Amino acid sequence: MATKVILPMLGQTMEEGTITQWLKSEGDTVQKGEALLEVMTDKVNLEVEAPESGILRKIVAQVDETVPIMALIAIIGTADEPIDDILAETSSAEPQVPSATINHSSTIASAQADQPSDSAKATSDKSSIPSKTLISPRARRIAEANGITVATLSGRGTGPNGRIVEKDVLAFIAANKVTATPLASKMAADQGVDLRGVSGTGPRGRVTKEDVLQSYVPMTSASSLEAKIIPFTGMRKMVGDNVAKSAQTAPHVTLISEVDMTETVKVRTQILAEFEKKYGTRLTFTDLIVKAVARAVLDHPMINASLQGNEIRVFGEVNVGVALALEGGLIVPVLHNAERKSLAQISVELKQLVEKGKTGKLAGDDISGGTISISNLGTYGVDAFNPIITPGQTAILGVCRIAEKPVVIGGQIVVRSMMNLCLSFDHRVLDGAPAAQYLASLKALLESPYQLLI
Repeated sequence: MATKVILPMLGQTMEEGTITQWLKSEGDTVQKGEALLEVMTDKVNLEVEAPESGILRKIVAQVDETVPIMALIAIIGTADEPIDDILAETSSAEPQVPSATINHSSTIASAQADQPSDSAKATSDKSSIPSKTLISPRARRIAEANGITVATLSGRGTGPNGRIVEKDVLAFIAANKVTATPLASKMAADQGVDLRGVSGTGPRGRVTKEDVLQSYVPMTSASSLEAKIIPFTGMRKMVGDNVAKSAQTAPHVTLISEVDMTETVKVRTQILAEFEKKYGTRLTFTDLIVKAVARAVLDHPMINASLQGNEIRVFGEVNVGVALALEGGLIVPVLHNAERKSLAQISVELKQLVEKGKTGKLAGDDISGGTISISNLGTYGVDAFNPIITPGQTAILGVCRIAEKPVVIGGQIVVRSMMNLCLSFDHRVLDGAPAAQYLASLKALLESPYQLLI
């Protein structure tokens, strides 16, 4: 019997994924557990494995298509096994709208909004158009996905009482669709070119890449800055969606505390060479901060919690997420059970996670299960910022640069290595006083770092 391949939940907060690459083609033989495709979700590329052995009969979700979790993305079966019933079931459950029409839907809507159909014109003179256009829920979803207003579809309904149904919307899209080669569509999207204004020289007026190139005139300012449009898709969109979700749902409060890092700088300098020789890893300030963050949680467990519905769940382990900047976005690999690990273990594992992140080899477990996070902008010379809490967590620590400053100690002005820590927390879970107490404990650990070596 044919097997449906669905998009699984690959991350803790995953709601959808974008197909980035199919590793198998239709007709290929696949083995159970073999990688079928790559999906971008939660800011990282992950592989989806074949649930059964067989032949990849049909690829349903194409490259660059974004689909929700549990959606059908492919079918595996035998060479002569019928799969029409599965495809028909999928089509009726969620109509597949050509991706090329989506790129130009807003233009279609605006171009047609003031141009009612002939039937609409005929009835408008008689004032017989109802004040509220009837439209089925499925038709409305397709229209909204393509930027088509209900008013634009007025008078085109073929359902009972003139109700607009699915086929009416699809017919409207087909009638106004611009045909273009895949490469031409991508180039147009990258450069912000409206294909409706491009004359196609290909077969049956199809727009080619040469047509797009001829229509595109680069905009360059006197300072040689190139104006361009960057599609809000892929990793950038996922980062944006996550921070927007966090900012809109969790009331953020940020506390800033100045920490004297002089002793931490001294300890790191003293043990740096021996540490690297013994453990094969170079000790960083981030390693020390991760250790301190996890240690401080033991005395303030509420900072390591999550608000889920009507429950505040306090985690029994400290899984520290460390934000890692990549081209086009960022990912947050997670160091699990950091409270149980030695400084050497933290240093080794953190560098492994960073390397896997930079090479796109992070697995699902590497980015899931975080309970508290760190965002370190110290290398960029930042002195203060408001980090955004990772969805599903209560707090995130912003780490700033270490800089030598004059400080008054015992009535004397001395030069010390100072650093700001910026703790953002969810005020629904935690109040200011307990959050400040956690920050004070963290400050004490970093100002007396010998505790982290024990």
